[in-house]
Amino acid sequence: MTKTQNIGTRLNISTNTLNKEDLPGDFALWIFIFAEMLAFGVLFVAYAFARAKDVAIFNESQLTLSLSSGVINTLVLITSSYFVVRGVSAIKHGSSKHCAYFLTGAFLLGGVFVCVKMWEFNAKFSAGITMSTNNFYMFYLSLTFFHFMHVLMGMVILGYIIIKSLRSGYSVQDYVGVETGASFWHMVDFLWIILFPLIYIIR
Repeated sequence: MTKTQNIGTRLNISTNTLNKEDLPGDFALWIFIFAEMLAFGVLFVAYAFARAKDVAIFNESQLTLSLSSGVINTLVLITSSYFVVRGVSAIKHGSSKHCAYFLTGAFLLGGVFVCVKMWEFNAKFSAGITMSTNNFYMFYLSLTFFHFMHVLMGMVILGYIIIKSLRSGYSVQDYVGVETGASFWHMVDFLWIILFPLIYIIR
């Protein structure tokens, strides 16, 4: 092998390695995802500090939360992420309709999450609990509502992708939009996996 061929081979290996390390979907959305995760991270740290200063109130208030609702929503989002993974896999194999079917499953599970969360919010507001009740409820309501809005946003994104998939708007050669929506949905799931034990379980 000549010196030129050797350099060319190394360049090809480097290019292939770079492609494997590329983030799925639109990079612009990843900037948004990183920004949102940073915002949640700051809130999580603030929650931890506030809890350390008033452990008794936080523990007492946590007991009023519906742990079963939190568990249900955790299972719902994890399952929805599985459907999203299957949806991405389907479009990569050229099946636009199966992609739409799997994403519809994720969309419906997102709806289940929203309904359960609204029931929880209604229960707290009916009991006279607001963000000014104490520090725990301030964090509980703000963090879960912030996440709730991200679930709704994710459902809007999935809805758009589902409609476009049914119209054969994606293909084996062009599925960046599907990966972009999937990345956002996985972020929503990941944030809840952190939020659930932090708010509902850790004492």
